[in-house]
Amino acid sequence: MAVWFGYSVLVLFVAYLCGSIPTGYWTGKLLKGIDIREHGSKSTGATNVLRTIGKLPALAVLLIDIGKGVAAIAFTRWFFSLPIITAAPAGIDPQTWLDGMVPLAALAALLGHSRSVWIQFTGGKSVATGLGVLLAMSWQVGLGALAAFSIVLALARIVSLGSIIAAIVGMALMIGLGYPLPYQLMAIVGGLFVIWRHQANIRRLLAGTEPRIGQKQIEN
Repeated sequence: MAVWFGYSVLVLFVAYLCGSIPTGYWTGKLLKGIDIREHGSKSTGATNVLRTIGKLPALAVLLIDIGKGVAAIAFTRWFFSLPIITAAPAGIDPQTWLDGMVPLAALAALLGHSRSVWIQFTGGKSVATGLGVLLAMSWQVGLGALAAFSIVLALARIVSLGSIIAAIVGMALMIGLGYPLPYQLMAIVGGLFVIWRHQANIRRLLAGTEPRIGQKQIEN
């Protein structure tokens, strides 16, 4: 049993490292020689890259950040499919263990993105990485959240509002589609974490000052 806990710690560490890759930060340094955390919303996410650097770099950051979430879940499933793992000792069901580890790895990736070890435990708001883990855990839930984000963005042109709605839809779909309880808890905890990371945006939304796509982000 102690060995299996060791395996689990290793997997969570790798998932955290996947999420912690500071794509937006490195993009700012490489293309503009700037620390993107000192500009715009101070976030390292794709939206701040869009406003600070440009469309193509933002698209690259978005896709890589989604990929980080997918990679964290893919690694977890691969690791627990290894022969040394599937030949589990008596009393351990590898599938049950995997069903618990996948949501934990998802949360580790979200934490890594927003609290990256490479940039003094700062980062983004975990929206794109959150989409990645949802797509990898359940393509139906991931696509549902993406659709909600896209509709809100098309109508309101406010990324933060779309992100918050997508987090809520992700929670609702994971529960409504009857996924295992650990998956549902991950969607709830992860969704609330993403919403919590948008505190400043929520205040601006309530005040009517949140910028829309194409508008300059207020320095804060």
